[in-house]
Amino acid sequence: MVIVLEKNIRDDDKRRIRTFLEKNSLRVNEIAGEEETIFGAVGKVGIDPREVEILPGVKQVIPISKPYKMASREFKRDNTIVNVRGVKVGGNRVTVIAGPCAVESREQIMESAARVAESGAVMLRGGAYKPRTSPYAFQGMGEEGVKILREAGDAYGLPVVTEIVSAEHIPAMLDYVDVYQIGARNMQNFELLKKVGALGKPVILKRGLSATIEEWLMAAEYLLASGTEDVILCERGIRTYEKATRNTLDLSAIPILRSLTHLPIIVDPSHAVGIRDKVPPMGLAAIAAGADGLIVEVHPNPDCAMSDGAQSLYPEQFEKMMRDIEVLAPVVGRSVSRRVVPVSAGSAALKSGVPSAEGVTLEAAIKRSGPVVCACAGGRGAYAEQAMSRYFDGEATSLAVTNFREVINAVLDGRAAFGMLPIENSLAGSVYENYDNLTRSEDIEIVGSATLRIEHSLLAPKGASLETIESVYSHPQGLAQCDAFLAKYPRWKHIETESTSGAAEFVAASGDVTKAAIGSEANAAIYRLESLKSGIETNPRNYTRFVVIARAGEIVCASPNHASVIFSTANEPGALYAALGFFMKHGLNLTKLESRPIQGEPWRYRFYANVSLPEGVSSSVVAGESIRAALAEMGKISQDNGIVQGVRVLGLYNSKELQ
Repeated sequence: MVIVLEKNIRDDDKRRIRTFLEKNSLRVNEIAGEEETIFGAVGKVGIDPREVEILPGVKQVIPISKPYKMASREFKRDNTIVNVRGVKVGGNRVTVIAGPCAVESREQIMESAARVAESGAVMLRGGAYKPRTSPYAFQGMGEEGVKILREAGDAYGLPVVTEIVSAEHIPAMLDYVDVYQIGARNMQNFELLKKVGALGKPVILKRGLSATIEEWLMAAEYLLASGTEDVILCERGIRTYEKATRNTLDLSAIPILRSLTHLPIIVDPSHAVGIRDKVPPMGLAAIAAGADGLIVEVHPNPDCAMSDGAQSLYPEQFEKMMRDIEVLAPVVGRSVSRRVVPVSAGSAALKSGVPSAEGVTLEAAIKRSGPVVCACAGGRGAYAEQAMSRYFDGEATSLAVTNFREVINAVLDGRAAFGMLPIENSLAGSVYENYDNLTRSEDIEIVGSATLRIEHSLLAPKGASLETIESVYSHPQGLAQCDAFLAKYPRWKHIETESTSGAAEFVAASGDVTKAAIGSEANAAIYRLESLKSGIETNPRNYTRFVVIARAGEIVCASPNHASVIFSTANEPGALYAALGFFMKHGLNLTKLESRPIQGEPWRYRFYANVSLPEGVSSSVVAGESIRAALAEMGKISQDNGIVQGVRVLGLYNSKELQ
């Protein structure tokens, strides 16, 4: 059963409820959510819910009807996110695990790790103990293979996944394995499930060859009931009458599981189809169906593999598949997980000594020895680079990347401690792309905000004039901010580029007097262009607000004055009105509200809200409590799936006006 506790329950009442349940032979799990705290109680002995409902501090008791209790959606409404040494499985991420079927040698696994890490995998798989259909087939390297796998994972910043086939192997594996995999043949090996579950480590549970979804979830229940909270379900194909593929990949299981369980779901297309060139399309199909990730077999030389070479991808095939996933993920509202590696030495925010649980203040991170690296879209002289220089008082160096998405990727993969993203302009409006980028990127949060005055100039090669210009290049925002000036020259073609600095660089390289760029005077100096006309923005009160991003949990703001929140609402009258009322009730001044369509859900919208915090808020702890109080109030009006849904705080931060 699920016991929903009163919002302001006293500690002694909570203890009495727990004691009562445990005396009745029930195992109790406390789950603290954003909206409410619950006890999940499971056990062999039944108890009348009415006996629990009358206890002080109990708001509601919800019996769980499913035979699987802790795995059910009734037990936990929010999706579980499994954290493996900083790599998260679940949420809005697509997490890819890759490596060979079996560890064959140190050279083979080191090369495999290098290639899959380079292509974008975030965990390394490899079998050391190999249960094979034939007793004469390669059975794995055993304990030595586990040690080699660990060495390769550490060398390339990849947590390691390997299959456990017998409880007697636990002592040899315990110190080396991050995620245990229970194979299809052992899905209903209940004694093994109990012993692995008791370890408390993450477990990937593969579906049995002929298992129903309910049988699969009952196997997961064994793991959860034995002690681990981190179970990942893996669909790897089931046995049917079809012989064209090794097994039949049951993609319908993904949406069905999504409604039945809170556990994350990944797919193994390698074992499902067993044919190398069929693996990538089925992997992409799994992501489109809603899978939280893939586990894929990749071998540096599949033709010589000692196990499952026919289904193992060449490294080049895996690289292409990862590029395709990068394209597909945003379409289905996802982002691709990145390796959690230390930021380069000298980048400050993640250097040794930073407390990982609480983070450090932005100010402390900036003051650390060595340059602070901040990713900015565009080349030298870009407005983002100017904002970065002023925001960090010249104590940061710029990592120039090609686009906004790459700014986020640079922060996630450790190339930069911070990123600078434009979020809105006073003339051209919101940068919708970055609203969507922030929504998808659950491992990124806003740690600062800066407003920069934008002054545009028309830049061209030496010898050009207003009369020679035929084409004008700039970022869409730059063109929009100068629309009144451009309207005076209707014959000019307007050509969009990825950045204003990129436009300036292109025009300079061309040397063509018929081409001009809209950019800053800094661009003119850097690229040796002439400024044909300055101050061409439509209104001199032209400001762009940038947000400073960092990896979630790394940086805390000592004295925030703003917060950014995203949420959605049920499609019913008054839902948005009800949600916004709680911001007012808690003294949170709503300064911006922007709606964005939810991908895959026609005519449903997600709301991006900026709020200024009440005066006197002196720390992120107090600010966080204020935000959480408002969100908890929102949760009280929930009915069924809730009037307010998908609430997430994007950041608590300080806003600066840059001179």
